[in-house]
Amino acid sequence: MSEDKNWQFELEEYIKQGEPGQIEKSEAWQTAIGLQAVDRLQTSAYLLDTAKEHIEGKISIDEVQKRIQSYYEQRTERTEIESDTKEADIVSARITKLLGEKAFRFSPVEWLNIHRRLFEGVFSHAGQIRQYNITKKEWVLKGDTVTYGSWNSIRETLEYDFATEKQFSYEGLSVDASVRHLAKFVSDIWQIHPFCEGNTRATAVFMIKYMETFGFKVNNDVFEKNSWYFRNALVRANYNNLQNGVHTTTKFLEMFFSNLILGTEYELKNRYMHVDYADTEKFQSVNSKVQKSQFDTLKCTLEELAVLELIDKNPLIKQKDLAAETRKSLSTIKRIMESLQKKGYIRRVDGKRYGKWEVLI
Repeated sequence: MSEDKNWQFELEEYIKQGEPGQIEKSEAWQTAIGLQAVDRLQTSAYLLDTAKEHIEGKISIDEVQKRIQSYYEQRTERTEIESDTKEADIVSARITKLLGEKAFRFSPVEWLNIHRRLFEGVFSHAGQIRQYNITKKEWVLKGDTVTYGSWNSIRETLEYDFATEKQFSYEGLSVDASVRHLAKFVSDIWQIHPFCEGNTRATAVFMIKYMETFGFKVNNDVFEKNSWYFRNALVRANYNNLQNGVHTTTKFLEMFFSNLILGTEYELKNRYMHVDYADTEKFQSVNSKVQKSQFDTLKCTLEELAVLELIDKNPLIKQKDLAAETRKSLSTIKRIMESLQKKGYIRRVDGKRYGKWEVLI
């Protein structure tokens, strides 16, 4: 990240004061730059200047990528630090491009393709399944490692996990239960760790785009500010050490996704996840004070939740605008609205033409 995270303050100005197009671009850049913290990487001041030109509509995202490539090709002196900055700059621009695209298909091939697009020319193995077993020392585990998927069963495990998720029905689940399921799914596929490097960043981009298929405008601010927490939460969700009384837990991931989807305000602190963290009472008291979302116990699908949240923010919103916001067809929106009315979650007041929606919960 740029010095003292000044990039956050500069990009947030576009969100506070910018046009809708600028806000969307700025949010994508914030997420892209923030995700580099997963691997403790920092972007350059040059990237920030170039990103601002893109946000202001002066250059396209493709031009951004060309400029970044040219910038590093022209620099003759190389240092190890600059090599890491180069990776962060290139990958940030590519994440921004991917987040701006609407195309997505839920499949292992899509995940591999995302990895290839993010890291082509950065890693020689971009988009390729690793051919050896790996371990990684983790701060949160006092230097121990997660047991990752065996290299010779990666493809079969991917196919199984994705097929299981594709067949899973969120119908009838409370939103809270849906959040728990999403946390478990991302935990399971991350544990496979199909790539030599770049697994967490590729996973984050994949999950953002997957959640958008439910109609959510994901609160990318959570990824931007808590990307290292996200990685450590994935680690804790896949680590057992029975001798020391440490068990796998998705509770940290669930808090992350609750903030991401429901807008709750759980305190996401890395130290709470450390295997030596002993102040359980303080951890529980901190999180018991968090105000739950008004929607987290509802019996509705994730698509219905996405529409419900938009109506709650703007009771005058029209169905065509709901379709645009959620990237759903108008017929799908009408079906969702009928379902929400039947469940008693919303109603129309003051007439069909000039009225508004009222949330009843």
